[in-house]
Amino acid sequence: MDINLLCGGAAVAGAASALLYARGKRWTDAGLATVAGAALAALLAAPAAPDRAGQAVVLDSEDWGKGGAVLPGERLAAALAALPAASSVQLQGHGLHEAQWRDLPVRPLQWTPAADGLLWLDFPRALPLGRAFALTVRRGGSAQAGWRLQLLAENGQVLGEARAAAAAQSLTVQWQPPMPESMVLQARLLDKDGKVFAQGPVPLRVLDAVPLQVQGRFGAPSFDTRALNQLLTDSNAIVDWQTTLGKSLTRSEEARAPLAHPNALVADAAWLERGGLRSALAQVAQGLPLLVLGGNADDAALWQRELGLRLAAQSATTEQEEVRRLALPGATLAFAPGAQLPQGGAGAWQAVARDKDGKPWLWQRSWQKGRILWLGVRDWHRHAISEPAALGAWWQQVMDLAAAGSEQKVRWIDAQPMPLPGLRSEVCAQGVASGGTLSAGQETLRWQARSERADAACAAFWPRAAGWLPLASGDEHSEMYVFGAQDWPAWQAALRHDATARYAAQAAQPVARGLARAQDGSGDAGARPGAGWLAAMAGAVPRWLLGLAFAASMLALWWRERR
Repeated sequence: MDINLLCGGAAVAGAASALLYARGKRWTDAGLATVAGAALAALLAAPAAPDRAGQAVVLDSEDWGKGGAVLPGERLAAALAALPAASSVQLQGHGLHEAQWRDLPVRPLQWTPAADGLLWLDFPRALPLGRAFALTVRRGGSAQAGWRLQLLAENGQVLGEARAAAAAQSLTVQWQPPMPESMVLQARLLDKDGKVFAQGPVPLRVLDAVPLQVQGRFGAPSFDTRALNQLLTDSNAIVDWQTTLGKSLTRSEEARAPLAHPNALVADAAWLERGGLRSALAQVAQGLPLLVLGGNADDAALWQRELGLRLAAQSATTEQEEVRRLALPGATLAFAPGAQLPQGGAGAWQAVARDKDGKPWLWQRSWQKGRILWLGVRDWHRHAISEPAALGAWWQQVMDLAAAGSEQKVRWIDAQPMPLPGLRSEVCAQGVASGGTLSAGQETLRWQARSERADAACAAFWPRAAGWLPLASGDEHSEMYVFGAQDWPAWQAALRHDATARYAAQAAQPVARGLARAQDGSGDAGARPGAGWLAAMAGAVPRWLLGLAFAASMLALWWRERR
């Protein structure tokens, strides 16, 4: 039966009995009936408390077994076994891993978090060839100066180094992989005296990049478009290039392969102003991004009328002030602004990229199924000889923002920041069917849908050993690196610290919800009249006292009736 009906019935029965006694001027009996009805209704309204007769369990989360897997020590294992029957948890240390907290019931947690000595690592596990690899290390506690972060090759050679000149909590080091392969780099952290205080593996898979498919349409030849063509060709992109040389003369560079799924249409403002805008917008309406090279824009009225883009001509006196300075790996490049720049931040156009001084250089707006981007700088060809690597990195950023993603059957997702032997881990992927098979080493798993990943499927397993673990689903193959149990102890502690903070927040939610309902009578209690004071009484008075009040009132009434 619905608990709401029981509570209401008890309150109505008590009120009716009190009314009948009052009509007979039996005021004492009426008071006893009122107390009995209210106590019974409040007792029924109180949530059933789980049986937590046990004492608080003390978890020493730093008691881990020594071995090749993440296993708790004897004292920690005994405490974990006793936790389901405990009333609360007193935690010492940084806590447990996320997978371990998920297997335990939620109990009130007494814990004093401490971030000193912790490390957080952030880096991509897989990277297409041609992209720069970036490793960021963040230290817990107060910021310090003079410490260094080094990235080492598998043979111990230093690939890159970053130093904290001033007090800093995080450092980032970058490196350009030369070829596609799976490798295990090393990261080393040194204090201001040059002493190593942390070192561990950094796995990386460098993949063959999926070639970009780019259409290029230009109203006049220029050194900028020539430099862009060379950059795209060197990156193995498939380009369909057309440049207008005169009124009826066009130079074309046919693509080396059919453009089955173009990633972007790149056109200069001159070509679009001379009649190409309509055909370009037809492609954008179908979902193809359009990157406009706005350096030679001339017809401001056209852009205002057709796309709602308000342009303002740059005078010779302000051109130097409008120079964009972009900080890139190894260099800072200065780009001249376009002849006309977008003005204002309102409307459909929004700035999506800014330079080191906060000045925008790339704008974007949506257009039906696609989008249009405006590149507001020019003369990048001047850096093609002096800073070719930095220029290539900048155009990589531009294409990342402007081009649509390549068509891929399966996209693997790094679901775990640090897979460990003996600890529950997950593999996730987009483009796989729920119920399909996944081979993880010697194990055969099944893809399962996850509510938190609507567009992907996942499979859970327990890695047995450290190292590269081959993955295969149909014709798609990948690898996942499993860290050793003794790798990066400070990073493991940081991940346990974060997982414990989430568990503590989850344990505090039921208490907060109960207090809120008692205060405003919301939730289920608010569905019936008078439920607010019942919930408040149930939360303020112990259940045993409510039962005692009901029993005493009923016994007193029975005694008075017998007398």
